[in-house]
Amino acid sequence: MDANSFKTYSAKPGEVEREWFIVDATDQIVGRLATRIATVLRGKHKPQYTPHVDTGDFVVVVNAEKVRFSGNKELQKQYFSYSGYPGGERLRTPEEMRRQHPTFIVQNAVKGMLPKGPLGRAMLKKLRVYEGPDHPHQAQQPKELTI
Repeated sequence: MDANSFKTYSAKPGEVEREWFIVDATDQIVGRLATRIATVLRGKHKPQYTPHVDTGDFVVVVNAEKVRFSGNKELQKQYFSYSGYPGGERLRTPEEMRRQHPTFIVQNAVKGMLPKGPLGRAMLKKLRVYEGPDHPHQAQQPKELTI
């Protein structure tokens, strides 16, 4: 056999088989949790990973309000939003975000680790985050994802 007879495998969108994973975020550090989730959403844990195709799996995160930050980030970190109007800047601490939108902290961290553009948005749609231990995805029989 000559060296040119081997072909590089490239996954096609129609032949991707997706699984469901569940992650318990209780006492997990946000960044480390988000990197593991982003890897599964992208499909990098599979041998048929292809960068330009969404080969990832679904991830369900429960107990999102119980995540923690390392160091002093709980006190020093700020989430920035801008309404588009003059003086419309808003800075919120993780404590405020936990009170108002408990799932935002995990979603925002994972979103920042995914590709930007249509492919990244498609990957983000496979992420389901819930603040408590209950979720409506029992029928999919999600497997436990250890982090």
